[in-house]
Amino acid sequence: MKFFLDFLPGLAFLVALFIPENRQEGIYLATKVLIATSFLQIFLGWLITRKIEKQYVIIFLVVLVLGSATLMLRDERFIKWKPTVVFWIFSLAFLVSDYIGRRNLTERLMGQVFNAPQTVWRQANLSFVAFFLLCGFINLFVAWNFSTEAWATFKLLGFLVLNIVYLAGLVMFLSRYAIEQPRSGED
Repeated sequence: MKFFLDFLPGLAFLVALFIPENRQEGIYLATKVLIATSFLQIFLGWLITRKIEKQYVIIFLVVLVLGSATLMLRDERFIKWKPTVVFWIFSLAFLVSDYIGRRNLTERLMGQVFNAPQTVWRQANLSFVAFFLLCGFINLFVAWNFSTEAWATFKLLGFLVLNIVYLAGLVMFLSRYAIEQPRSGED
């Protein structure tokens, strides 16, 4: 269910982009849908888990600011900055987490599955920093060098593939530190 919630706004944005026959109007409809579904994402997440996901709130606030600018100024460049801003906020959060608190964000997210030494957690955390920075630059490259439709499609599908590849690599890197899980049905 969380996977669906994570991709709901992006999927809704992509679908809405292609609804109007006038492609220029598509970006504005898609932006309105993105604002609404980003709020809906927070609400549905709360209904399911009874807690508010910080990442959903951050994304909603960025969408609200850049989406409002896009709609008020009738300039799609603002909404095209959204993935970059979100990626760079996440990159900064991972970087700062290395210096604040006992455990960095990567260890907090994956520490129940892997028992790695601090140096390994730091390397993994810094890889998140670099990955999110790179994704921000990739978004800008695609946004400024390809059509809006190609950018929106890449934003959903391209970043999905990049995330899967990156996370698979990270899990392989951490796999030697996997915590042995007890098997059910065995004494």
